Amino acid sequence: MIVEYIDSMGDDLRAVNCARVSFNKWKEEFDEKDAKLIDYLAKHNHWAPFAHCMATVRVSVPMFVARQLDKHQVGFVKSEVSRRYVDEEPEFYLTDKFGAKAENKKQGSSGYVESITMHDRIIGDTWNLEVEELLCNLADESLHLYNAMLRNGVAPEDARMVLPMSTYTSWIWTGSLVGFARVYNLRITPDAQRQTREVADMIGKIMEPLFPLSWKALTYDAWDQFVNTGVS
Repeated sequence: MIVEYIDSMGDDLRAVNCARVSFNKWKEEFDEKDAKLIDYLAKHNHWAPFAHCMATVRVSVPMFVARQLDKHQVGFVKSEVSRRYVDEEPEFYLTDKFGAKAENKKQGSSGYVESITMHDRIIGDTWNLEVEELLCNLADESLHLYNAMLRNGVAPEDARMVLPMSTYTSWIWTGSLVGFARVYNLRITPDAQRQTREVADMIGKIMEPLFPLSWKALTYDAWDQFVNTGVS
C-alpha cells in the first residue's frame, strides 16, 4: 500500500493568519505567540483556521481498504481510477497475516489468527499456508477470467465484476489539514483496521513536515494513545 505526496497549500502561519483575520490582522513571519495560538485553536476545537491549509496525495490500496476510507468525505474531494475505462492488468493485495475475529464485533478484529486454534474449523494444521495459497489461486483465476472476458469483447465495466476485493485501486485525495487530521485520529488507534492504520501512519509522515505545529496540536492525543499501547 502506498500514499504519495503530490502538493500542498499553506503552512502553520496560514492557519494562525486565518484565525487572526477576525481582527483584520495578517503576519508575514511566524513567532512564539503563533505557536501558542495553534495549541489554543486545536485544544478548543476551532477547526476552521486549519481548514484553509490543504494537501493532495495519491493513495493506492486494495478495494476493501479503500471502501473503509470512503467514509471520510467532509473536507475532501476524491478522483479514483475507474475500471469502466481502464483494462490494464490489475494488481492484488496478498498477505500472510489475518486478523482474529474480536469478541466484540464492533472492534472488527483482535490480534491475529493462529493456525493451531483454527485448524479444526478450517482446512488442516497448515491453515495459514493453505489460505495464502487459496488467495493466490483466487487472484490468478479471477485475473484469467477477467482477461478472457476482455479478449472476447466484454466491456471493462462488466468484466471488472469478477475481480475480488483484494484488487488494488488508486485515487487522488485532496483535503484540508483538519480533514486529514481527523482521518489520522480515527484510523491510527488500536481498534482501527490494521491496513487503515498503515495508511494513517503514511499520511502522518507526509503531513507532519508540512504543518509541524498544527499537525502535532491536532493529532497528539491519538498518536500518544497509539504509542502507549505498543500496537504495530
